[in-house]
Amino acid sequence: MPASPQRRRFALFVLFFLPGITIASWVTRTPDVRDALGASTAEMGLILFGLSVGSMVGILSSGRLVSRFGARPVIAVGMTLVAASALTIGAGAALASGIVVALGLALFGLGMGGAEVALNIEGADVERQLGKSTLPAMHGFFSLGTTIGAVGGIVATATSFPILAHLSIAAVVVAVGLVASIRLLPPATGRAALEASTVKADAPASSPLWRDRTLLLIGVIVLALAMAEGSANDWLPLVMVDGHGFDAAWGSGIFAVFALSMTVGRFVGGSFVDRFGRPAVLCASALIGAAGLALIIFVDNQAVAACAAILWGLGTALGFPVALSAAGASGDRPDARVAFAATLGYIAFLVGPPALGFLGEDFGLRSALIAVLTLVAVAAVASWLVGRGAPRQEGSDVAVAPRSSSENSTSQR
Repeated sequence: MPASPQRRRFALFVLFFLPGITIASWVTRTPDVRDALGASTAEMGLILFGLSVGSMVGILSSGRLVSRFGARPVIAVGMTLVAASALTIGAGAALASGIVVALGLALFGLGMGGAEVALNIEGADVERQLGKSTLPAMHGFFSLGTTIGAVGGIVATATSFPILAHLSIAAVVVAVGLVASIRLLPPATGRAALEASTVKADAPASSPLWRDRTLLLIGVIVLALAMAEGSANDWLPLVMVDGHGFDAAWGSGIFAVFALSMTVGRFVGGSFVDRFGRPAVLCASALIGAAGLALIIFVDNQAVAACAAILWGLGTALGFPVALSAAGASGDRPDARVAFAATLGYIAFLVGPPALGFLGEDFGLRSALIAVLTLVAVAAVASWLVGRGAPRQEGSDVAVAPRSSSENSTSQR
């Protein structure tokens, strides 16, 4: 029997949670990993390039794999690679091998890049069936995973718990969660949509998605706010340690505060979307995130930097999931639109932050974040433009809550 939307939503909550645990377990140990490897900031950027390579392959192949096999097998394979990546990164740290750590990050990028695009396609489909905003809550479980993983990382850092043992525990959690939840998903969400669309052979051909102005603006928002989130996930502890003089445990603690603020923002954000509409929420999110980044960059004060991490987290909390909802509701072929926007977001999320390592080597990590701040400011302008154009797009319903977009999307099916 097909799983109900509620059971699918529960499974997606678990599956979004698992990469959060993994990435936080890695991020909170970055100072320890760097010390174990004896790596400079630029060398850490090169190690993170493994994440870039893996993520590019996973992201660019995910949409086609979902179209051919369905979302569930792509998610299953991706999450298996995420579990393997934690073990590999831990082994690399234990062996003091930057190459092995880079390989582990490549496995993580490959698994997460593929699985997360498929998860968002699955989540957008569940959101349309339920008729209410649920993608923010799904991403909230990712942030909850990062919060719990960060707390574990703080304890592990403070007690000098071995990195390999720490990341092995994370791998076991991912494996158990995957086995328990994957069976609740239908086998062919994206594939079914593709097959249904090919039945209408006499239907006029759709224009390429990249020609849709609204979708491109949404893509800019996704890219910018995902870049802001990914930069924090990869660099926030080191920004606090190297840029503001905190010790490693405090750097991990501030990352945990960032992750908690994102979790709170995503769990409560759905009501704001339903009340004020997506463009207004996205614009406000970008402005709040920009304020947090500006304080961290330009104010040389530890207390201000710690509080600014909260603004950074709140500002980026809703950007990715709300923009994906807007992409799915911006026209026909919602699965393809979500995949398009998610691909841009994950490219920024996983590929952009390593570039900050090279900027940070020459200018310092705080100054390197100016590039992220600029992108977030652009996202605020793009959100305003989407909101300005939304009333003239009667069929897309970009500006309002997902309930109406669900009705439109269901009628297209």
